Amino acid sequence: MNVAAFFDIDGTLVPSPSLEKRFLSYLRWRGAVGAANYARWLRALLSTMNLPAADAAGGWEIFIARNKAYLEKVPVAAMDAWLAWLARHPIERIPEALRRMDWHARQGHRIFLLSGTLRPLADAVARLLPVPVEVCATEMESMGGRYTGRVRGEAVCGPGKARAMERLATEFSLDLARSYAYGDSYADRWMLERVGHPAAVQIAASPAWRLAWLARRRGWPVLQWSVASREGGKIKRGDAEGAEGRREAAAIIGADGRSR
Repeated sequence: MNVAAFFDIDGTLVPSPSLEKRFLSYLRWRGAVGAANYARWLRALLSTMNLPAADAAGGWEIFIARNKAYLEKVPVAAMDAWLAWLARHPIERIPEALRRMDWHARQGHRIFLLSGTLRPLADAVARLLPVPVEVCATEMESMGGRYTGRVRGEAVCGPGKARAMERLATEFSLDLARSYAYGDSYADRWMLERVGHPAAVQIAASPAWRLAWLARRRGWPVLQWSVASREGGKIKRGDAEGAEGRREAAAIIGADGRSR
């Protein structure tokens, strides 16, 4: 069985604002979204408020699936244009996350990006990384060259992340009990609970106090990561051998210092 390392993207690997908020800002600038898109999005979200309290788990998943309604009728070509811009202006990455990825690669662990963001955006980030990764992100349905606003399959968010991990574990023969996960949001708790070595990430610029509270209650390490870096988020392979990399590895692996 193989050991894996699962990384959330927004707020864990990439600083705020989220990838999708950046894309939405681009769409507004381009004039590809307007009042009608926001109205559809609001109607879709308000429809989840009528669900009975007993259906809270199902309500969460419906909420997440309908959260992409703003993309209805947006041309797929707008995404292609945004990705072309990103290729010329790479997104900043959080240095500590890159150091952790480098460490996992050196241990022979299989690395996954697990995110509720749109799959093309997650793929764009994956291409910037110094180590090979697999991507599991939210897929959108399109028809006639335009997005329908509907998720294809299941959104990779909340409980959906844990189910995605189960599928990946079967596909890649992963031992989740020996695997690692990194997330910065309280919504990542399902992902973190599914592995033997979870770690809550706390960024100084946007501390997720609810996740930090849960992590301390569960005995999970809370990693204090920083966005600022003189290197602009670029990490060379081997940087994880530094004191900071060794200290974080010890916190996640355990007191014995052995990779599991």
